[in-house]
Amino acid sequence: MDVSTGVWVVTLVVLGAVLAVDLLIIGRRPHEPSIKESSIWVSFYVALALLFGVGVWVTTGGTIAGEFYAGWLTEYSLSVDNLFVFVIIMSRFAVPRKFQQEVLLIGIILALVMRGGFIAAGAALISQFAWVFYIFGAFLIYTAINLAREGEMDAEDYKENVVIRYARRALRVSNDYGTGRFTTTNSAGRRMFTPLLLVMIAIGTTDLIFALDSIPAIFGITDEPYLVFTANVFALMGLRQLYFLLGGLLERLVYLSLGLSVILGFIGVKLVLEALADNNVPFINGGEHVGWAPHIPIWLSLTVIIGTLVIATVASLVKSSRDSKKELVSADH
Repeated sequence: MDVSTGVWVVTLVVLGAVLAVDLLIIGRRPHEPSIKESSIWVSFYVALALLFGVGVWVTTGGTIAGEFYAGWLTEYSLSVDNLFVFVIIMSRFAVPRKFQQEVLLIGIILALVMRGGFIAAGAALISQFAWVFYIFGAFLIYTAINLAREGEMDAEDYKENVVIRYARRALRVSNDYGTGRFTTTNSAGRRMFTPLLLVMIAIGTTDLIFALDSIPAIFGITDEPYLVFTANVFALMGLRQLYFLLGGLLERLVYLSLGLSVILGFIGVKLVLEALADNNVPFINGGEHVGWAPHIPIWLSLTVIIGTLVIATVASLVKSSRDSKKELVSADH
């Protein structure tokens, strides 16, 4: 896939403009969005991603478009999983609902910047060292196993990292959020930081950790930097509104982490197999390609990703519904 500088520039300008509009809306009127407002925005961003995929299909063919859709679905599902941690952070720091939109948007922008850096570094490494796929694959398999064992993080599991603890000690932080800015003035007239700064540090460091999972996952589907970047951007767009739209539904997706572990494990195995098929590492098979290792087609990857997400979602909702009925029966008795 040969992407010209002009296409890159147009893509960045258009996506930047969409994010700017989103930012202006929040800047003018911080509020908790309604279900209707959130639904409209989420639908808009999903439709935008689908249309972009159609454009890729028309200009480059179905295989490349399939890579975009598979990458976007993987990153989107990982982003939804990230919302669980965002909910815990918001709850732990008692962020007022009207300020949560701004926190989420800044967090998403930070995630875009961090992932952009990782994408550039990953693309550079892959172009120079084919053995990086072995490392990416092993890391994803390791992550999948841990995710399957530990499940979703809950409030008891969350611990403030060293950066947040240092910020608490080194900075003067007030007890309230004031008007929702990063600084405020106390009764003695001294300038202090609000807890919003600590929240942003927590979101930013969390984004950094999540990027370590998501970037190898997307490179396991496509090694085209343009598709990797756009899939990540579209996956993060609308995440703020999705946070308010899903609300309590997040707690009902009890099997999402298990589904994601299957997806990450599949992509990890796919990476290792493709690395073996294209092997040039001297101490593996004498530096020769491994003939039995297959290249997994994109249609199979897309089928596994969609099928796993559907099964995990349906099974989660069924289990949550049964648990709710059991609780009602117990309450009646």
